[in-house]
Amino acid sequence: MRLQFNGTAAAEGFPAVFCECKYCQKARELGGKNVRTRSSCLINEEHLIDFPPDTYMHTLYSGLRLSNVKHIIITHSHQDHFAPDDLCMVCPPFAYPKENEVVYVYGNEKVYEKFKLAECEIGRYKEYLQFVPVYLGITFKAGDAEITPLLADHGDGSEICHIYVIKLSNKYLLYGHDTGYFPEETWEALKDFKLDGVILDCTCGKLECERGHMGISTNVKVKERLMKQGSADNKTTFIVTHYSHNCDPLYEDMVKLAEGNGFTATFDGMKIEI
Repeated sequence: MRLQFNGTAAAEGFPAVFCECKYCQKARELGGKNVRTRSSCLINEEHLIDFPPDTYMHTLYSGLRLSNVKHIIITHSHQDHFAPDDLCMVCPPFAYPKENEVVYVYGNEKVYEKFKLAECEIGRYKEYLQFVPVYLGITFKAGDAEITPLLADHGDGSEICHIYVIKLSNKYLLYGHDTGYFPEETWEALKDFKLDGVILDCTCGKLECERGHMGISTNVKVKERLMKQGSADNKTTFIVTHYSHNCDPLYEDMVKLAEGNGFTATFDGMKIEI
């Protein structure tokens, strides 16, 4: 299973759009891997997790080829994870795809409501774009992938936010953000899986955080419990991503923090195979 991290920041990006904190100023000065766009992940070229407002930037600088993407899986409706306006660009005269294939977008009810807001433009493009509702605990097919939505600890309760277990290429990946420490029903569901890769929310970095998002100390607790209950082992690849400017996400600092706790830190455009 091939992963490409198109973006690795939390909602504000890094450096954050309006911010002059010491971390954002340093990121502007250093550039390179210290600059982070809003988070999304490409899997095996055809499956894209989340569609943030920086997706066009990802096509320019992270090597994302949207013409190859057939399945877009959305975790939740927050703006940094689902900015649907550019989906209107999927067909002529805005794009001339290699083949007239449908692009499928998967998500919860709130994601669908947001998807429909763009329908005034998308409406006549339904032959190119189709929404597929997904439901908690019910495995669905997305091309060659089998995907199971699990409950995230995130948001204000107005929507059911998802994390996903993705089976593809005979490997199992847990895509675990946005979320805090998992709800008990999610822990129970994870007992049915042996994970080859785990991607966790590290929004808070070195800061303490268990609800809504996680920091590295909570990441460690999640890793230990996954291993204790048999959902992961020493062969499982553990990755942290989705960093906020509040937690000093400068690349070298994040690498030291992550590697010191048994995780791989991400940067925009990073590729890894599990």
